[in-house]
Amino acid sequence: MDYLLLLYANEEGWKNMTKEQQQQGYAAYMAYTEALKKAGAYKASQRLQPVATATTIRVTDGKSQVVDGPYVESKEQLGGFFLIEAPDLDAALAWAARCPGASHGTVEVRPIWSMEANQTGAAPNAYRVAAKA
Repeated sequence: MDYLLLLYANEEGWKNMTKEQQQQGYAAYMAYTEALKKAGAYKASQRLQPVATATTIRVTDGKSQVVDGPYVESKEQLGGFFLIEAPDLDAALAWAARCPGASHGTVEVRPIWSMEANQTGAAPNAYRVAAKA
């Protein structure tokens, strides 16, 4: 099953780090990515531009409303993601705990709802389990 690891952190934190701390942080993410690849769990990852570059759209009664910037205010911003493959939620959570982002922010783990499951009307196993809880 595929899981999306959403990395949230205060984006001002990076700017406040020394060059050495930034190099160490970068190295930690590269090592984490390599570990995911060696385990066959890595599918994709990207770092996002700062939240100030975001544009939000909402459609109400057929009319689009476009707003510059994020829709919600928070101390932590979505800064990037890893798309991984894991046999179950416990394995995905173990990978999330190893992510460098977990030590200075939050890593949200979300199962991917495959379009095939959507087309058949069946919810993925992880969703059915969570819905019963």
